[in-house]
Amino acid sequence: MTAYLILDFTILDMSAFRQYIDAVPAFIAKHGGRYIVRGVEPEVMEGDWKPERVVILEFPAAENARAFLDDPDFQDLIAVRKNATISKLILAEGCL
Repeated sequence: MTAYLILDFTILDMSAFRQYIDAVPAFIAKHGGRYIVRGVEPEVMEGDWKPERVVILEFPAAENARAFLDDPDFQDLIAVRKNATISKLILAEGCL
């Protein structure tokens, strides 16, 4: 079943975050993923959720998304993202 990683984030240090932005596409592709939404400023349509930027990644299955996040070679970049942003990340399985 298709799975989606949805990231809601606020950038604190753009120069540090640039390293993540430049390197992460290779790791996404390595695990069969692709961008659906890439760092856009969303329009809130309902409720009090106020994300500044959103990324949505699609993977063939939840296992691929987990493998992406758990990839040992990716851990240093995750640390860069966590230090350069305030992030919230969820995994949701879809029906496509």
